[in-house]
Order: sequence, then C-alpha cells, then structure tokens
Amino acid sequence: MQPVERTYFHQVQDVFEGFVIDVAGTLHSTAHGRGLKVWYDDSTREHYEAQLIRVDGAVVLEIGFHAEYPKVAENDAVLGRLLGEEQVWRGELGDEPEAGVFIGVDRWRRISEVWDEPDPDDVDVAIEIAARLADYVSVLEPLRRA
Repeated sequence: MQPVERTYFHQVQDVFEGFVIDVAGTLHSTAHGRGLKVWYDDSTREHYEAQLIRVDGAVVLEIGFHAEYPKVAENDAVLGRLLGEEQVWRGELGDEPEAGVFIGVDRWRRISEVWDEPDPDDVDVAIEIAARLADYVSVLEPLRRA
C-alpha cells in the first residue's frame, strides 16, 4: 500500500480537528490538494469547507458553510433557517461572511468568506485557516442542528 500524499490542507485538517473537539456529533473530514471538507454525522450535503476556487480568474480561498442539495428549494430552506439566526452567528463571525448563492453554482447556498490564496509554505496561515473554519463550525453547527 502506498502512503497517502500529505498536502497543505492536511496540515489545516490536523489543526482544525483540535479546535472542534467539543462540537457535538461525529466529525468527518477529508483533505486534498485544493481544500478541506468537514461534515457532522451523515450531513454531507450541509458541510463546511476551506477550499481554493477561482473567482474572476484568480485563485482565492473560500472558507465557510455550504448547502449543496440537488434542488434549490432545499438549499434555500437551509440558508433561510440559518439567516433566521443571523444575529447570533454575526455576533461571533463578524461582517466578513456573505450569505447567499454559492460562488459559481447557482443552486447551492453558502455562508462564507473569501481570502487571498494562501502561501502553502506558511504554517501560521494554515493555523489561521483552521481556526476560522472552526469558528464557522462552532457557531453554525448548533444552529444547523436546532
């Protein structure tokens, strides 16, 4: 068996998991060369990501929550429930998150923010990414489950 290649986002994953040890539910996560995806229990359609994406031709890092059901109405319902608690999560996450249509996929929804592309050699930024993704999970996951 060949060893799995460790990426920058594996570093983020390792740090992230330590930040969310007290969040209820069974944590699942997968890291790859372009990002980290996190979900709880069987909720793969409602999950959190830190991932590299292209916006207007530039590579950026998107961090936050996604609702990725096949039908727009399902995604709108998830976002609507979380927007009903916006005062709670804004108090913790601040003004940076944008809530609405996912970047590049009209049927999906998000509460997320965009950062400049990280330097893959910068361990401090990996820790900042992990901490910010953990902020989203710690604040939104209890609201999502309610």
